[in-house]
Amino acid sequence: MTTAPRQAAPGASGGSGESRRLPAGAPGAAGKTPRRRPRSYESITGYLFVGPAVVLFCLMGLYTVGYGFALSFATWNGFTPRWTWVGLDNYADLLWRSPVYAPRLRHAALNTLWVMIAAPALTVAVSFPLAVLLNRVRRLRSVLRSVYFLPYVTSGVAVFFAWQYILQPDGAVNALLDGLGLGSLSQPQGWLGNPATALPTMIVVTIWGQVPVAMLLYLTGLQGVDRSVLEAAELDGAGWWRTNASVVWPLVRPITAVVMLLNLRESLQGFQTFLVMTNGGPGDHTNVLGLEAYRLAFLKNLAPTLGLASALGWILFAAALVLALINLRALRSKT
Repeated sequence: MTTAPRQAAPGASGGSGESRRLPAGAPGAAGKTPRRRPRSYESITGYLFVGPAVVLFCLMGLYTVGYGFALSFATWNGFTPRWTWVGLDNYADLLWRSPVYAPRLRHAALNTLWVMIAAPALTVAVSFPLAVLLNRVRRLRSVLRSVYFLPYVTSGVAVFFAWQYILQPDGAVNALLDGLGLGSLSQPQGWLGNPATALPTMIVVTIWGQVPVAMLLYLTGLQGVDRSVLEAAELDGAGWWRTNASVVWPLVRPITAVVMLLNLRESLQGFQTFLVMTNGGPGDHTNVLGLEAYRLAFLKNLAPTLGLASALGWILFAAALVLALINLRALRSKT
């Protein structure tokens, strides 16, 4: 007689008591639950990563700005152990009081004003049509975009020296004019040596360097224009010129504001082009405010003019801030 196998009672296997299989990761399972690190540990780690950048910014940024602002109220030549505190005398000497520095500053401000008017306007006038034409190109668009952007990424000093060589009396510009039978327009003194043509030539060089960025900004805006808007203009009978003037141009108005602001800032504070190519000559006809600040700071030997240079720098900063606020206000009123 065979006996049936006895069924194991619940809880009989695995020892005494009722034991149930627990899911992995649950408390009491074979694998212990990983303990989370306290939030304070994560905060300390974050501070340790950010700390060096904050310290560097405080040393190279805030300290430098504060030091320069304090220096604008003193006279110092950079070598004596102490400053001479003069208050607002530096600003008064630059703006109206000094018979030496005030006339030079007014002359440099007039040249800077011409650059600020001509360079942004002509940059927009050149870059927008160029972007429109490039946007219509289907083949070799990337190649052409790179070619037009090349002036911006090329080393500035090398490009400026190349321009200086081209604009010399025996340079390529005069040779080209002579070859075209326009020798009467050539400049025997060079385009940078003639006081009448030096500043306009520098404005052209400035525009040549600013057009690539403006063109890419416009091209980005044009590629974001809704195609249905252009098709609606074409259905209404608008031609290519009318479409771009009355439809596309208002749509890219915010980009125009950005381009104008960037060019105004560069025209007001930039001086590298003038320093390398003309150094303010001939006869200070290409002297601008940024170059004048550079001269006061570094080209006066041991004269105590560092305070004047710092004051002029803060005047330029205030002017740039006012222009930015005006541009922002105008942009908000048009949107």
